[in-house]
Amino acid sequence: RLRCYEPALMIDGHRVEVVANIGRAEEATQAVNAGGEGVGLLRTEFLFLDRTSPPTEEEQFAAYHEMVKALNGLPLIIRTLDIGGDKAAPYLDMPAEDNPFLGVRGIRLCLARPELFRDQLRAIYRAAKYGPVKIMFPMVSMLEDLEAAKSMAAEVRWELGARAVEIGIMIEVPSAVVLADEFAAEVDFFSIGTNDLTQYVLAMDRGHPVLAKQADGLHPAVLRMIDRTVRAAQGAGRWVGVCGGIAGDPKGAAILAGLGVAELSVSIPGIAAIKAQIRRLSLAKAQDLARRAVACRTAAEVRSLPL
Repeated sequence: RLRCYEPALMIDGHRVEVVANIGRAEEATQAVNAGGEGVGLLRTEFLFLDRTSPPTEEEQFAAYHEMVKALNGLPLIIRTLDIGGDKAAPYLDMPAEDNPFLGVRGIRLCLARPELFRDQLRAIYRAAKYGPVKIMFPMVSMLEDLEAAKSMAAEVRWELGARAVEIGIMIEVPSAVVLADEFAAEVDFFSIGTNDLTQYVLAMDRGHPVLAKQADGLHPAVLRMIDRTVRAAQGAGRWVGVCGGIAGDPKGAAILAGLGVAELSVSIPGIAAIKAQIRRLSLAKAQDLARRAVACRTAAEVRSLPL
């Protein structure tokens, strides 16, 4: 039981951070109890969905503050509001879209609703006074979006007289991978959302009744995107996390560690198993597995590689 609290050190001493994906305030404590070394993805949507009006700044601050206290010095990465696409809030009164996954979602929605975005940023900066909070913007596809979001964050920070926090982006769309060198110069870290990245790279809706099972995050096309992202980040001295489903898959975790991913953010029940998996490997073995995986032609070939 207690091994889950030990760091995930490979046989040769290389460390991979294993943190939690959470979607509610009370899960911060559960993450720590399960051996999580922090929270790599806080989905803030729980504060905004299933209600008739947006949460106030105070309400958001109270939730983030509670999580910071529960984590007791461990890092908390707060993803700004990521709705649109398959998640809707009726009070936003958004027009129906024929293709919501290519529509106003993630950072695009936040920039279109600056009052909503500003309240959230204020609450995050206020909570950051109490512990190591980082901000992460979702669905960034263009440098202009990042610039606009960063400038709003800077304004809010200045108004509050708050301290600087690390700012990162989710890498979920192919354009962000292609521009990874440029993005790496503008942010402190990347977190790769492999579920969305897979869907956009393979042009397959991950909820599609027929295609979903082929939308595999271990497809070589997706792995090559991850490889490219990590290289760009490392070239700029930035670290990369992965918070999609393949981080919680034993083979996926091994391949990601071999590609140079520094942080795996997984669901709470998977933390101990992923730590155990990392401890069984050497970095050299993981790197060899990653090299072979990236060179495969199909997802099935990757899945059949011996660990």
